[in-house]
Amino acid sequence: MTIQPTNQTAPPSKHELALMIWIAVFPTLTVLNLLLGGLLENLPMVLRTLVLATIAVPIVIYGIMPHLHRARRAILARR
Repeated sequence: MTIQPTNQTAPPSKHELALMIWIAVFPTLTVLNLLLGGLLENLPMVLRTLVLATIAVPIVIYGIMPHLHRARRAILARR
């Protein structure tokens, strides 16, 4: 039995994943704060955080992280 090589890359290390998450989360929260800061300014901090996290998490997980994973794979494939 022969094993066929695959084009799959190894999953990101903890450090790579942490960097990817930071790259996705920081700008997302910054933009959301710029867009919604005025609307949320009168809410208690915990409620503001809940609203921002509820909006930011799906954006990061479904919108940004897949692109970052593809970019990582493309970078690793060039090596």
